[in-house]
Amino acid sequence: MPTTTLLTAALVFVAVALGTIGLAMLLEWVQERLRARTVVKQLHEFSEQAFSADTQTIVRKTAAATWLEQTSARLPHLRDIAHVLREAGSSWSFQSYLLLSLGLAAGTALAVGLFTGSAIGAIAGTFLGALLPYFVIRIRANHRAAKVEEQIPEAIDLLGRAMRAGHPLSAGFKMVADEAPEPIATEFRQVFEEQRFGLPFDDSLLGLGERIKISDIRILITAILVHRQVGGNLAEILDNIAYIVRERFKLRRQLKVITAQGRMSGYVLAFLPIALGLAIYALNRDYMMPIFNEPAGRFMLVSALVMQVAGYLWIRRILDIEF
Repeated sequence: MPTTTLLTAALVFVAVALGTIGLAMLLEWVQERLRARTVVKQLHEFSEQAFSADTQTIVRKTAAATWLEQTSARLPHLRDIAHVLREAGSSWSFQSYLLLSLGLAAGTALAVGLFTGSAIGAIAGTFLGALLPYFVIRIRANHRAAKVEEQIPEAIDLLGRAMRAGHPLSAGFKMVADEAPEPIATEFRQVFEEQRFGLPFDDSLLGLGERIKISDIRILITAILVHRQVGGNLAEILDNIAYIVRERFKLRRQLKVITAQGRMSGYVLAFLPIALGLAIYALNRDYMMPIFNEPAGRFMLVSALVMQVAGYLWIRRILDIEF
């Protein structure tokens, strides 16, 4: 029966997905334990070297990169995934992400293959399952970047007030880390901690720009670096940057109002076929059953779903105006 087939496919997907998530969590726990042991071992070595009469300096040892990290460093797409994980603020490692992608790809392939009864459907399910974790972390990264962008003007104002009070710029970053909301407080705290532990301040600022690829952050970093070279009134410069950022937000809100009709059209085109199909199924079940009973009908159903998702993403891409 079609209901039995659908239920079997759903149970297979849920079982494989939960098993994959469990393995990924176990891998994260094992890696965290290994990192903790490595840190404790290095601390013992440092303490022994510090009390040794023959040792004048302490050299930090770094663990050798694994073969997976070496492979990902050579492939641009894998490097982008690692960067997206950092942007999303995720605690998952690249190994856990890869395991989750492979598990969801296998589970989706089995579920779609059972539902459609075709190899093409299983192949399409493989790609869909493999891309599902990437879509999740990309959405999280975009949401986090949007929150950071909203918090930038307040962070710049805190820096400006610290400069007017006579504090150094590093103390201003500490003030932002203590008083600003998350997630921008975490990013500024990392800059402060890096320069506190000996990294040059310019390198810490450049690292902030690498972690947060937002034009406002790059403008702020450029202004600070130029000020460190030529001098000037940094507090006034920061006030001007904060004003520009707020004006950009006003323009962006106006663009959202202008493109509201297009976004609503995308929502209607994405969800109207689903609502119409459910209504027809409720009114005339026999009329809709061939699309679930026949292999060609199930293949058409999966193909329509894929094209609906692709069309919705394409409309979102058109309406995403960058400036």
